[in-house]
Amino acid sequence: MSKRIVLIKDAPIPAGPYSQGVLMDGWVWTSGQLGLDPATAALVGPDAVTQANQALHNIEVILRSAGSALNQVVRVTVFLTDMDDLSAVDAVYANYFPTDFPARSCVEVSRLPLGARIEIDALARVDRLASR
Repeated sequence: MSKRIVLIKDAPIPAGPYSQGVLMDGWVWTSGQLGLDPATAALVGPDAVTQANQALHNIEVILRSAGSALNQVVRVTVFLTDMDDLSAVDAVYANYFPTDFPARSCVEVSRLPLGARIEIDALARVDRLASR
């Protein structure tokens, strides 16, 4: 399978030289997603919980457009600007990944683009029959 770039209007349009996702050899890698509203390209709220929900929604629509789904995710990386937000973010995360949790890393970083509090990326298997 050749490399295919994922670019859809239902997720935030990249603001730099990167893709929303890359599909290759039966896998899709998403770029890090902030809590951006695709319609306005603005952060959805000042708090990590609201931004996490939007970032995970953005990942979900990117995966769906590539023929995958959240239940096909095998790896997630979460970047937080404040590790004190982790338990609240975990509550949101559990709504998107209620069982069979993917492997995950979570790290605190000093800054994220646009002053975001969280960024999330994912790696998923492509399966046209996948569903959440």
